[in-house]
Amino acid sequence: MSTGPAGHVARSTVRPHSETPRGTPVRTQTRAFLRTSDGVDIDAVYDPGAVVYDTSRSPADHPVFVVAHGFTGAVDRPHVRRVARAFARYGAVVTFSFRGHGASGGRSTVGDREVLDLAAAVGWVRELGHARVGTVGFSMGGSVVLRHAALHPRQTDAVVSVSAPARWYYRGTAPMRRLHWLVTRPEGRMVSRYGLRTRIHHRDWDPVPLSPVEAVPRIAPTPLLIVHGDADGYFPVDHPRMLAAAAADQGELWLEPGMGHAENAASDELLGRIGEWVVGRAG
Repeated sequence: MSTGPAGHVARSTVRPHSETPRGTPVRTQTRAFLRTSDGVDIDAVYDPGAVVYDTSRSPADHPVFVVAHGFTGAVDRPHVRRVARAFARYGAVVTFSFRGHGASGGRSTVGDREVLDLAAAVGWVRELGHARVGTVGFSMGGSVVLRHAALHPRQTDAVVSVSAPARWYYRGTAPMRRLHWLVTRPEGRMVSRYGLRTRIHHRDWDPVPLSPVEAVPRIAPTPLLIVHGDADGYFPVDHPRMLAAAAADQGELWLEPGMGHAENAASDELLGRIGEWVVGRAG
């Protein structure tokens, strides 16, 4: 493979969208492996969404949603594809697998260097001609979109963080204690690799990365939306409230009654509201 700047396409294919209804214009997806700034190849899919139905307008006229999945997700997982289909009603969509997930290279650093994966995906859609970019992240991906917006200013035009932690090393719930076992123990990483198809790096963070709550004040003036369920089994509602307090008047908080955690818990109705919010805020 060739090398290049972050977001450089190492290789790509174009394939018909498998769910195109008969009698409608042909939709195609572009699948590419993107090279991050630290040399990891990231599996990514571009779906033109609504763009293909209005050929009189250029991609620059339509927003693009860059979706950052949660830990153990991947671009081909059903819950990620469902999110992509929901956002495709509002614009183009890019989904990708974080390092250590799916067909992407490298090993997961559980939210640290994943910022570089998101930066590569955003760089790719800018190269495709999109002038308006919204990043939408879930759980681990929710922390990544916050840190990306803080560390890479002006790369994105709107940020949505769903079910994200506010602080690192949280072990206050049983699911998070299980996750820490997966990440920190050799036997846990083996279970993750073969049972969850997620390859985790064995090294501890050094240095500890900027936390989500520390990142939030640096995002302004980019529009920010924080979404969290009041029945989230991983991170209780003090997490989104901490994030909202850090955002002050520069962010919005949606506490969703009865909602659980991340992509699987996000209803189609909620995804539609998020889609409308990004279209309205991304310029």
